[in-house]
Amino acid sequence: MGTAMIQGWIKADLLKSLYILDPNDIDDSLTSHNDLFHVKLMESIPFAKIDIVVLAVKPQIMDQVCAELTHALPDNTPVLSIAAGKNTAYFRRKLKQDTPIIRTMPNTPAAIGKGISALYATDNVNDTQRSLSSSLLDAIGDTLWLDDETNMDAVTAVSGSGPAYIFYLIEALAKAGVEAGLPAEQANQLARQTIIGAAALAEDEKDTAPSTLRQNVTSPGGTTEAALNILMDGQFQDALTKAVLAALKRGHELAD
Repeated sequence: MGTAMIQGWIKADLLKSLYILDPNDIDDSLTSHNDLFHVKLMESIPFAKIDIVVLAVKPQIMDQVCAELTHALPDNTPVLSIAAGKNTAYFRRKLKQDTPIIRTMPNTPAAIGKGISALYATDNVNDTQRSLSSSLLDAIGDTLWLDDETNMDAVTAVSGSGPAYIFYLIEALAKAGVEAGLPAEQANQLARQTIIGAAALAEDEKDTAPSTLRQNVTSPGGTTEAALNILMDGQFQDALTKAVLAALKRGHELAD
């Protein structure tokens, strides 16, 4: 996710400078820009010149990262976290008590400027810091601010993990095409472009309800209606709801 965000910022020409802290090697495309610096030690980051720190690491190693960061972070430097399940109370425990915290959950389409990110800020995040956070996320897609942090795990379950659900839908639709007699390559092309085209139409018709877009494709007694009679028997909705709730539950577990 961190790589996707950086790629989005590069395409938007947003960065003055960026220090990427990673003890491992990173993709050469991220260090081919003059203002992007790969460092392997936290001591190599000039924190006094940093406007914001972005924590784009797995929740499982966040304890270790925060233990090192809390000693290096200057007072009032905001921290923007994209770690699933780690709420602002967690960061108040792990970092300095008065550290401004912005929690966000983007998704991987951010790499092409088509992401969606929800943000939540602690009370001590000032307007300038809030605006900076917005500009970083606006550069990689749509944004929305949450008033209730408890909704962040639901955001993660719907949009943070959501691209994987869509990619699986492409897989499943292509497999169904093969079962219907299509060669695998053609089934994959048809399934992929159908999802891409439908998503683009939904984007172009933002004021039209998805149910209306569905009905526009469905002729009474036609092939689409026959297919929807299967999909809309409740099992598909139940499976998707169970998937989202499983992701929500896992988000709660990661917070513990």
